[in-house]
Amino acid sequence: MGQCGITSSKTVLVFLNLIFWAAAGVLCYVGAYVFITYDDYDHFFEDVYTLIPAVVIIAVGALLFIIGLIGCCATVRESYCGLTTFVVILLLVFMTEVAVVVLGYIYRAKVENEVNTSIKKVYDEYNGTNSNAQSRAIDYVQRQLQCCGIHNYSDWQYTHWYEESKNNSVPISCCKTNIGGCTGSLTRPEDLYQEGCEALVVKKLKEIMMYVIWTALTFAAIQVLGMLCACVVLCRRSRDPNYELLITGGTYA
Repeated sequence: MGQCGITSSKTVLVFLNLIFWAAAGVLCYVGAYVFITYDDYDHFFEDVYTLIPAVVIIAVGALLFIIGLIGCCATVRESYCGLTTFVVILLLVFMTEVAVVVLGYIYRAKVENEVNTSIKKVYDEYNGTNSNAQSRAIDYVQRQLQCCGIHNYSDWQYTHWYEESKNNSVPISCCKTNIGGCTGSLTRPEDLYQEGCEALVVKKLKEIMMYVIWTALTFAAIQVLGMLCACVVLCRRSRDPNYELLITGGTYA
């Protein structure tokens, strides 16, 4: 019975270490995704500290690769020192991922206020040229999220760009993709996206933070299982004087 428990724990540990290697790639991908997406929406969200969970999750991904290597070697060789190191590092990473989850929830709650504060300023700085960062950001968001204006397309009438252009139209990025020949004219509002961008930007940024949170929670649960299995092997090794015989298939004295 003891041998079965040890063998099962070791098998699960080896399998988990392989998962840790895969997790390292997934975590780095999620972190990179957050960075890239944040870069597209950074004009609408001024709090750069939102990137902290992404930075941490990339660091955890890199560490998980090392953990998987240590865990595999320690499990195969049944090294007490190696398994102890494995458990300690896993515990530290687990605590880090808990911190990521907490930070994710904190910044997710701040998204709406941040966007509400900054979005009008970004629209006011729109000038319709590709050399202007705010203009590129707004055109990208309106095309990507299929929205127009802050609350709806009529918001453009209160921007500096609209007052200076004097052509009674909104940017072409407000035009529906399935409408040919759309010029953004307000005389044909049916050609324009009807939903405002503010709510959709908030929704998108909250989704990004939820990706981080759920990724961290998923791998934190896997790490708990890894720590439990390692502890089973360590406890059996320290309590049973015949452990080596049990593992090697020898006979008791």
